[in-house]
Amino acid sequence: MRITFLGAAHEVTGSCYYLEAAGKRFLVDCGLKQGPNYFETAELPVAPSDLDFVLLTHAHIDHSGKLPLLYAQGFRGSIYTTYATADLCDIMLRDSAHIQMSEAEWKNRKGKRAGREEIQPLYNMDDAQGTIGLLVGCPYKQILTVADGIQIRFIDAGHLLGSASIEVWLSEDGQEKKIVFSGDIGNLNQPLIKDPTYLRNADYVVMESTYGNRKHEVPEDYESALAQVIQRTFDRGGNVVIPSFAVGRTQEMLYFIRKIKEDQMVQGHGNFPVIVDSPLAVEATSIFREHFRECFDDEAMKLVEKGQNPIAFPGLQLSVTTQESRAINTDERCKVIISASGMCDAGRVKHHLKHNLWRKECTVLFVGYQAVGTPGRALVDGATQMKLFGEEIQVNAEIKVLPGVSGHADCEGLMQWAAAFEEKPRQVFVCHGEETSCEEFAARLQGELQYEAMAPYSGTIYDLKEERFVLKAEGIRVQAQTAKQLKPSSVYQRLVAAGQRLMTVIRHNEGGANKDLAKFIGQINSLCDKWDR
Repeated sequence: MRITFLGAAHEVTGSCYYLEAAGKRFLVDCGLKQGPNYFETAELPVAPSDLDFVLLTHAHIDHSGKLPLLYAQGFRGSIYTTYATADLCDIMLRDSAHIQMSEAEWKNRKGKRAGREEIQPLYNMDDAQGTIGLLVGCPYKQILTVADGIQIRFIDAGHLLGSASIEVWLSEDGQEKKIVFSGDIGNLNQPLIKDPTYLRNADYVVMESTYGNRKHEVPEDYESALAQVIQRTFDRGGNVVIPSFAVGRTQEMLYFIRKIKEDQMVQGHGNFPVIVDSPLAVEATSIFREHFRECFDDEAMKLVEKGQNPIAFPGLQLSVTTQESRAINTDERCKVIISASGMCDAGRVKHHLKHNLWRKECTVLFVGYQAVGTPGRALVDGATQMKLFGEEIQVNAEIKVLPGVSGHADCEGLMQWAAAFEEKPRQVFVCHGEETSCEEFAARLQGELQYEAMAPYSGTIYDLKEERFVLKAEGIRVQAQTAKQLKPSSVYQRLVAAGQRLMTVIRHNEGGANKDLAKFIGQINSLCDKWDR
C-alpha cells in the first residue's frame, strides 16, 4: 500500500501520483508539464499497460494532458472522473492533440530546411480519441467500488466545472487507510460554480499549494475593477486583450461582463463588442450550460430560473474559424478580446498580442495564474519585448493583473480547507506549488495546525500501511534542457510501448484455455516472422 510522487512535486503543473494497493496499480491525475522543468521528474515505475485505472480530479491540462500519451504507451484501463470533467476532457484532450500535432508539423517544416531529423508529436488525435473512450463519468458524493479493496468518492472542489477532491479508501491485509487528494481547491465566492466542499476525515492528505504563501488582493467587486480597465482602455482608443484559459476562466469573464453591460458600468462606448476567440472556449461554454444543475451556485441558478443565460449578452461574438480570428485584428472598433491560452504560451492569443502589445493605448489584462517561465509571467514581471512568430514586439501596452480573480484558493483558503479535518491526518503531503510556496505552506500546517506535513520531491515513496517513508527523494535541479528532454516520443518509443502492452496482455491470459493460447502464440509468431529482419 504505497504512494509514489511523480509530478507537481515542488512545481505547479504536471500533477501525477502512482499508487499500489489491494493488488492494483493506478494513478491519480496524469498532467502535462507547462513551462520549463526546474526539478527532474521520476519515471512511472511500471509500464503504462500495467496500470489498472486512473482517477482524475479535473479537466485542466496540467492534470489530464498526458493521458493520451499514457494511452499511446499501452494504457487501456478506465479513467474515473466526474460527468462534467469527462465532457470537458472530450474537447480539451482533442484540442491538446491538435496543438501537439500542429507544433510538430511547424517544427518539422523548419527542421527540414535545416536538415534536422523529423520529430513526432507527443501524441496524436487517435490517442486523444482512444483516451476519451476510456473516460467513465461518476456522480458527486457517491461511494463507488472500482476494485476489490478500493473505493472512491468525488467531492466538489469548487475550482472548475466538474472539479473534485477524491476520497480513496484502500483495504489490504485487514487494514484500511483513507487518503484524500485535494485536486485544485477553488477560491471562495467564484462566479457560476459552487464553493469547495470541506472534508472531515482522512488518514493521509495530498493537497495543492499553488498560492500556499500568497493572499489574493481582492477588490471590492470584480465587476467594478474590470469595468474600470475597460473604460480606461476604450477612452484612449485601445483594445482589452484578456489571455484566458478556455475552460473556466473564460466563462467567468463572460459572467462578469454580462453584469457590467446589464448595469451600464462602461459609459460612452455603446454596446461594445466582446469577442471570444477560441473554438475550445466556445465548446466549453456549451458544456457549462449542460451541467448547470450539478455545478452552478445559487446566484447563477437564480438567473437560469428566470430564463437568463448567465454567460451570454448582446454584443458577444464567438470566433471559431481562422478567417473569423484574423478579422478581429482588422476591426478598428474598441473591443474586448478573450483568447486562449491563459499563459500566452500557445493558441490564438499570441496573434492578438502581436497586434496589440506594441500599441500604448491597449491593455493586456491577466486574470489567472502565470507559471514561472511562461510568456505571460514574463509580461507580468515587466518584460519590455516579446518574440512572437519570429518578430520582436515592443511592449508598450498597459500590462494589468486583475487581483482576486483566481480559480485557486489563496493561502488563507487553503488553511481553511486543511483546518476542516476533525482529527489530524497522520501525514499531509504538500504538492502542486512552486518551491517556496509548498515549503512555506507545509511549515504553516505544522506551526498552526500541528499537522505532520512535508513537501515531497519527485520520486518520494511512502508506505501508507506502515506509515513510513520508503524513499525520501532529493530534488535534483534541471541545469539545462537537453535535446533528449525536448524531443517528443519517437515512433520507436511507441513501438516499445506496444511491446510492453503485449506482455501485459500475455500475463492477463495466464490460465486461459490451451486452444485459445495456442492461437494467440501463432498470431504472435506470425507477426514476428513478418518483422524479424
